[in-house]
Amino acid sequence: VSRVVNNKDDVSPETRDRVLKSIAELGYRPNILARSLITQKSFTVGLVVPDLGNPFFPDIIRGAEEVAYREGYTLLISNIDEKPEREKTALRRFEASMVDGVIVCSSRLPDEVLTEHLKPFKAAAVVSREAPAEVAGSVLNDDIYGAMRAVHYLLARGHKRIGFLAGPPASRSSKLRLEGYELALSASGMGLVSSYVEPTEPNEQGGMLGLPRLLQRHPELDAVLCYNDLVAIGALQAAQGLGRKVPQGLALVGYDDIRMAALTTPPLSTLRVDRFGMGVAAMELLLARMRGESPGPVVLRPELVERESA
Repeated sequence: VSRVVNNKDDVSPETRDRVLKSIAELGYRPNILARSLITQKSFTVGLVVPDLGNPFFPDIIRGAEEVAYREGYTLLISNIDEKPEREKTALRRFEASMVDGVIVCSSRLPDEVLTEHLKPFKAAAVVSREAPAEVAGSVLNDDIYGAMRAVHYLLARGHKRIGFLAGPPASRSSKLRLEGYELALSASGMGLVSSYVEPTEPNEQGGMLGLPRLLQRHPELDAVLCYNDLVAIGALQAAQGLGRKVPQGLALVGYDDIRMAALTTPPLSTLRVDRFGMGVAAMELLLARMRGESPGPVVLRPELVERESA
């Protein structure tokens, strides 16, 4: 029965058929707890996300779930609501639950704190964050390239005064997108103006509040790169309230290409990130580390999507 249930190939077809027939007649279900005691595996994986309300993260979960399901694992999801203390609690609870591994998306913890909380796990992977190779595998979006691509696009369309609605200061993605923004402006010979950058929360409210602050300081701005599409959607609403027509009076570019980006008025130009692919890569990295392997970081490059906002 064990060999049939675990799909071993050293069972004759006749025996397999008899066992499967008996399983169906008896309504047999494997006892996962007993199985875990024998194998020392729980067949569960913890996955931490900062905000399930952000459309960026469900696609990552879907990608990870696709691989987990195929390999016989169950995902346990913890939403930390952008709170670092809840992230630490979630990781401690996953450790106590003896999950076989953990995936952390866009951690809000400092590097050293995150590393300490990942060390107890048999296997770990991080998304949109780098961790020491001996502690966790890393799946990264090439944020520097993405921001540079967006700025070069705006410059090519004749915009000369480009602002940036950056994300949370503690966010790795925000830091790297800011770096890409600055590198692109420097490479083009445009002068860097530090006050052209406005930190925001990574949601619509961040864009609605951040754009007016930025334009109050610099009404001469003719384009703004946004940390993500949610910020860009909030900025689009704020621009309309300020009487700045998009794209005639102000060009806007988002980041991520969530589904709503194509449904705004006007539709958002943005950087498309393969979120499903990030989830797949994270789960595959985790499984490799469970097997004792140490694969290097996976880096995915975003793609510019030209729409009507810029």
